[in-house]
Amino acid sequence: MKEISIKKVRPQAILPRRATPGSAGMDVCACITEPYTLQPGERGMIPAGFALAVPEGWAGFLFARSGLGARKGIALSNGVGVIDSDYRGEVCVGLCNFSGESYTISPGDRIAQLVVMPVWMGSFREVDSLEETVRGENGFGSTGVR
Repeated sequence: MKEISIKKVRPQAILPRRATPGSAGMDVCACITEPYTLQPGERGMIPAGFALAVPEGWAGFLFARSGLGARKGIALSNGVGVIDSDYRGEVCVGLCNFSGESYTISPGDRIAQLVVMPVWMGSFREVDSLEETVRGENGFGSTGVR
């Protein structure tokens, strides 16, 4: 798959694009007409102004922009946004301000990144036991160097 159909649902939308040829994610921009300020601890839903036709067996994933998260404390309110292959509505980005300062989003600001990846479309089969592994049931931190 080399192309995905995309449609502007707002005339001022900026379609997703890669900042560099090696970028895995495509920048998603705020499609707003005036600045929007997120207060500390506040969540907001920011429209992106476009809709996608993600092929079956694939999904679009919205991730935080690392600079916004690390420097400004702005991240996705749900961790990772998922755009299912059967969704045809406008893409919106839920943001949360985890910092102690207000943060203003201006029209056209890059607010997230979109990565399109294949997804497993199988089903689960209930069993009484699982195959054994070296790790077994050892959980968090169990694979680190000791």
